[in-house]
Amino acid sequence: MIEVVKQYLQMGFAHVIPLGFDHILFILSIFFLNSNLKSVLIQCSVFTLAHSVTLGLTAAGYILPNPTFIEPIIAISILVASLENLFHHKVNTWRLLIIFIFGLIHGMGFANALKDVGLPPEHFLASLLSFNVGVELAQITVIVAAYFLIAKWFGKKDYYYTKIVYPLSSLIACVALYWTVERILL
Repeated sequence: MIEVVKQYLQMGFAHVIPLGFDHILFILSIFFLNSNLKSVLIQCSVFTLAHSVTLGLTAAGYILPNPTFIEPIIAISILVASLENLFHHKVNTWRLLIIFIFGLIHGMGFANALKDVGLPPEHFLASLLSFNVGVELAQITVIVAAYFLIAKWFGKKDYYYTKIVYPLSSLIACVALYWTVERILL
């Protein structure tokens, strides 16, 4: 059991760092709207809760998502989150709902990633929880790194939005738009 927990914890972490560039960009989009650590961690936890639900339901076979639809929607979720940073400066209640909905979609994408290795039936819950904890630890790593590399030094500056948030969010939006088109056409 300990080996299974360790293996799936590492898998969940690796699914974000270094393998989940799209996931990293989504987390950074959440981060840039409001770089207050507490706010970002709450949003990240809402996202994790949601993707845990659909990951579990998909892994258990209750939901059978079509990757042809899920993957472009994941790219669109990154696009929407990054574009929102260009028009808003604070977290609204409805953003948590949007993050939750996007988390449900991302969970189905995670399930597609787990499809090849599967979850051991005898340790289904432990491996599922371990994978999710690994994802959450990786997300927190991205958030803490972004905080100490960017927000700690520049977050209170007058130019934070114009020189950092807007350009980086625009770059993320461009990448997400490219992924959206690529995933639709493939």
